[in-house]
Amino acid sequence: MLEAVGLSPEQESVYRLLVAFGRATVDDVIERTAMTRAQGGRVLDALTAMGLATRTDGTPRLFRAVPPDVALLPRIKNNADALHVAQMEAARLVETYRETARRHDAGQLLEVITGAQALRQHLKRIQADSRQEMLWLCKAQYVAMPSGTNTEEYEALARGVSYRVLYEKDFFADEGAVENVVAGVRAGENARAVPQLPLRLAIADRSVAIFPLVPGGPNGNPEEPTTALVRDSNLLSALVALFESYWENAVPLTVADTGVLETADSSTSGSLSPTDRELLSLLVAGVADKAIASHLSLSRRTVQRRIQSLMERAGAGTRMQLAWQAARRGWL
Repeated sequence: MLEAVGLSPEQESVYRLLVAFGRATVDDVIERTAMTRAQGGRVLDALTAMGLATRTDGTPRLFRAVPPDVALLPRIKNNADALHVAQMEAARLVETYRETARRHDAGQLLEVITGAQALRQHLKRIQADSRQEMLWLCKAQYVAMPSGTNTEEYEALARGVSYRVLYEKDFFADEGAVENVVAGVRAGENARAVPQLPLRLAIADRSVAIFPLVPGGPNGNPEEPTTALVRDSNLLSALVALFESYWENAVPLTVADTGVLETADSSTSGSLSPTDRELLSLLVAGVADKAIASHLSLSRRTVQRRIQSLMERAGAGTRMQLAWQAARRGWL
């Protein structure tokens, strides 16, 4: 039981004897163990040298146990500290080994994933293993993980992982997509929108990424998707740079107290009705008329009529001009 603090079974047996009886001579040790006189004497001398026992100078010599909290606890702490240092050093050696393997074996850098189920499991795993940040590019039509089913995101957010998610405008046309984005933002997700994204992408802690190698599989298409998992490399750095370039030019999304999904500054637009604020926020974010109508429970014709009214009010001839005027007037 005490091998972890450097005691042999014989030393532990004698130390326990000293603790139980308070003091003992070599003859007492011989009587209560199967040791010879020479063995008993060596064990008692070793315990004394280790600071676990003391002895008198008289004859016969009496040995007493040093209290366990004095003799053992500091040794346990020292061993625990040494074990921690060893674990840290082992982790560094493992990482060095992996880096060396990656330089000599491309298979260590890129792993091909075939099938929606395998992709889904890898997406779950990298989120469960993430400790700092997740980066996502979300295109319309799911491949392996339908909108609203990524419970791993909420678990990661709860333990302090940052999520930055970019949505392309067609994403919001999927059923329930707007509501799911609202739920994610409320949970702590940092969301932005862009007109279009070049690919699907998930990056965990800037150390591993998953992205498609070939198109396939949206909305449960029977053609199995083929994706790649890439680790630390120039390719991964390029994927991170791609994400950052789109993120910089994207429209920030927030959720108002009323549950409305809006652009980051739309809360200052007091001159618009709540419905028009939400409509304008979704429009600027790139959401299609049909999806806006569904989210606001309006007809598509009503949505288009409201947009036309906003354009006239802003003196805009196009929707792009409307977005610019809305920003200039403080509507966004």
